[in-house]
Amino acid sequence: MDKQKMRNYWTILTSNNLGMLGVGILFVFLIIALLAPIIAPYDPSVRVGGPFMKPNGSFLLGTNDIGQDIFSELIYGTRVSLLIGVVAALISIVIGCLVGVIAGYYGGRVDSLLMRFVDLILVIPFLPLMILLAAFIGPSFWNIILVISLISWASPARVIRSQVLSLKTKGYVEAAKSIGSSIRVILTKHILPGVIPIALSQFVLAASHSILIEASLSFLGLGDPFTKSWGTILYYAQARGAFLTDAWIWWILPPGLLITTLVIGFAFTGYSLEEILNPRLRKER
Repeated sequence: MDKQKMRNYWTILTSNNLGMLGVGILFVFLIIALLAPIIAPYDPSVRVGGPFMKPNGSFLLGTNDIGQDIFSELIYGTRVSLLIGVVAALISIVIGCLVGVIAGYYGGRVDSLLMRFVDLILVIPFLPLMILLAAFIGPSFWNIILVISLISWASPARVIRSQVLSLKTKGYVEAAKSIGSSIRVILTKHILPGVIPIALSQFVLAASHSILIEASLSFLGLGDPFTKSWGTILYYAQARGAFLTDAWIWWILPPGLLITTLVIGFAFTGYSLEEILNPRLRKER
């Protein structure tokens, strides 16, 4: 990608208020995740106060039922939730790219077989499939990432396949075939450069979906009980009677707002990337 095209893309992004807002939100959460040991006043796994203490000067969001600082839990939970979302999205996009490129480029029976499998994944009800896989594989940090990846790759695969079908009919691809270029050369030099921008926008949107899935699984008790993610904070708050006291205000509301804000940041960034990569969307806007 040449420098002039990169400058054009940057100009379009900076002129999109929602896109810049999304990038700003993600940057703030990234800084919080990287500096969690410095920002958090306490170790989130250590009892530092009495149970169900209200917010005060020492505990900005009070304490949970065993006296752990909720604010510190949220800071460290940012690191865990963001890591799960990004890693699961990356794995799902890699799988989606492989399936989409193979199906789109080879076509025929290969395309038909792979797309019928993609249709099967997309047709199965999402929530029961997610719960079944999580319960079968078992709760752990990497198992949650595996579950999210297994149910999130199908939609990107379909989008990337459509892009490959469009690219392989281009003149420069036909010319490369006519002079006897190998499949490896055609894919790496002509197909993948046109797929990567689409894959990037799909990755951003997949990350937001992954964070929501992780929070949902953890809230249902299917997450890793030994990690401090926003979802596990919600699970323990619900399981230990936060709704029966005023503690829900500082124990349940903050992680819910953080999940919503981070998902909005990914969504705004993903939609702005789609607008950059699709000139028709810019024209409609």
